[in-house]
Amino acid sequence: MIGKLKGIVDSYGEDFVILDVQGVGYVVHCSARTLQRLPAVGEPAALSIETFVREDMIRLYGFRSDAEREWFRLLQTVQGVGAKVALGVLSVLEPEALAAAVATGDKGAIARAPGVGPRLAARLAAELKDKAPVFAPLDPALVALSGAVQEGKAPQPITDAISALVNLGYPQGQASAAVAAALKEAGEGAETKVLIRLGLRELAR
Repeated sequence: MIGKLKGIVDSYGEDFVILDVQGVGYVVHCSARTLQRLPAVGEPAALSIETFVREDMIRLYGFRSDAEREWFRLLQTVQGVGAKVALGVLSVLEPEALAAAVATGDKGAIARAPGVGPRLAARLAAELKDKAPVFAPLDPALVALSGAVQEGKAPQPITDAISALVNLGYPQGQASAAVAAALKEAGEGAETKVLIRLGLRELAR
């Protein structure tokens, strides 16, 4: 079983990289995000590997971190999610962002992945919610805030600030996280315009 490969980037394909390890070229399938962040041809690279062995093939999947590989495994524990869909999710969401989206029930962010419709996104958020904090440190205040928003119990300025950021094009999860950070800085009772301004500053970092 191969757990890690370290070598020289030989070439790229549409959804894979060929990594030259001491003269042996390994075809490693990766998410679009991982491929974009790998170095140029001829430069060294290292990938965490998940090996799939079947009767008719052996396929390698590569990841920039162990956390990304763990999410790849975890996503496939949900019915209807195979390797292709799992890579699609990781192509649009970093592990930390995916953990936040799952923990806060941000189905819209998950549904941006190719092959993931609203129903599957909802299933992913529901089935993986209790496991998300294992792979990424989440601010308890963010989780509590998102829960309050979903239940309609959040103060109006908070709800309005999140809605304003979403209308500007930010995903629900990012907007909630930004407003949670703004609320910490501004304090309870902050006005909507203050939360929006501080939230935008947080998103710009």
